[in-house]
Amino acid sequence: MMRASIRLANATDAEQVLGIYAPFVRASPATFEVEPPSVDEIGRRILSTTARYPWLVCASDNRVLGYAYASEHRTRAAYGWSVDCSVYSDPRHCRRGIARGLYTSLFALLKLQGFFNVFAGITLPNAASVGLHEAMGFEPVGIYRAVGHKLGVWHDVGWWQLPLQPPVDRPLAPTALARLAREERWCRAVQAGNELLHL
Repeated sequence: MMRASIRLANATDAEQVLGIYAPFVRASPATFEVEPPSVDEIGRRILSTTARYPWLVCASDNRVLGYAYASEHRTRAAYGWSVDCSVYSDPRHCRRGIARGLYTSLFALLKLQGFFNVFAGITLPNAASVGLHEAMGFEPVGIYRAVGHKLGVWHDVGWWQLPLQPPVDRPLAPTALARLAREERWCRAVQAGNELLHL
């Protein structure tokens, strides 16, 4: 059994994150990128994301086994309380609770920050991803038909929504990650998914 835990990502994780992500770029419609980004670009994405949103990795002895992050849902200001999410796991460690554990920690952090909705776009068909998201409480809200062309085929993308908390009339602006990182409840939220790991 490996010992693994969930933590906030940093730029030094970029090479291993890319190692997980690049095969999906090259051979899968799960992502609509068609060329793998560079290690430097992944490092830049981690740093720019964690300026506002969580990017988490599940790691064992400094080996990254999976990662999950939140990102801006849309640029207009009124969307500011909603985010998109993504999760990727090393295929060699499937069915070990990595994706579910990462999402559990990610959503706990997002709720703590004051976000209200999480959206996931899933290229269809993808029974495993749909199953994961629906097990986490997501509900389908619509499909973009033939919205992306990759690997010689047009692809539909389904959208799922997870409410993190009930809407309120006057929501406060989401709290910055840097401010929360000084609080004990931040640590509890990061560690929330650890007990779901089977490693």
